[in-house]
Amino acid sequence: MLRASAAAVAAVFALVLISAAARSADEPFPLQAEFHFVRLEYKNGAWARRFFFGGGERGWWMQDWPEAEAHFAQGIRRLTRIDVGQNRHYPLADDRIFDHPWIYATQTGYWGLSDAETLRLRDYLQRGGFLVADDFYGPRDWDVFERTMQPVLPGQPIVDLAPGDHIMHVLFAIRERTFIPGLRHLRAGGRVEQPGQPQWRAIYDARGRMVVAMNFNMDVGDAWEHADWPEYPADMTGLAYRFGINYIIYAMTH
Repeated sequence: MLRASAAAVAAVFALVLISAAARSADEPFPLQAEFHFVRLEYKNGAWARRFFFGGGERGWWMQDWPEAEAHFAQGIRRLTRIDVGQNRHYPLADDRIFDHPWIYATQTGYWGLSDAETLRLRDYLQRGGFLVADDFYGPRDWDVFERTMQPVLPGQPIVDLAPGDHIMHVLFAIRERTFIPGLRHLRAGGRVEQPGQPQWRAIYDARGRMVVAMNFNMDVGDAWEHADWPEYPADMTGLAYRFGINYIIYAMTH
């Protein structure tokens, strides 16, 4: 499948994911497994509370929860041999995060990490953890995220993913950089409104291991969640799943 055209790969993903969604109720995930999708809990940052009401009492960390991971976990199970368990969510203060090599944080332009949480995130990453940041857009969101990460990994720059980076080839060979939209970016007639240039970025530790992956100006979580919607573009869903699975396998093997 890695040698197939992008269109053929997208078609295969669409069929697999529609089937996975249809069978999800019949195939419960076990309590214990080698991999669990872990979502990061956090409190809304001050500027997010001031300028936005979205998320309300739920908090921005819950955007697309639990549907995004429910669909994605089915895709992981059907497209790989990874033993996938029930999805989980923890705050950084919970020691259980250290049992998992991979955590996902959405709407990271709205988070507000305390000093203690900043140190905990640093500890998690230095111990071998991997963070995926998703669904944040524009200069304001980027400024919040960048200022948050500077004390987490001081001196480690944020860089663009190069085509030859190992994570682009760890399982699926990824060459395209197609915009992955949220539902709010889809228009009538299948048109996609792109709010900014999509950026795949990363932070590496001092040993050269990728520890943070960023889906900036994109909403990969929506592509996971709505893989079985006819209105969501199949090629963009396929790319979101390939990136997500590559992230996971990299995190589990590095």
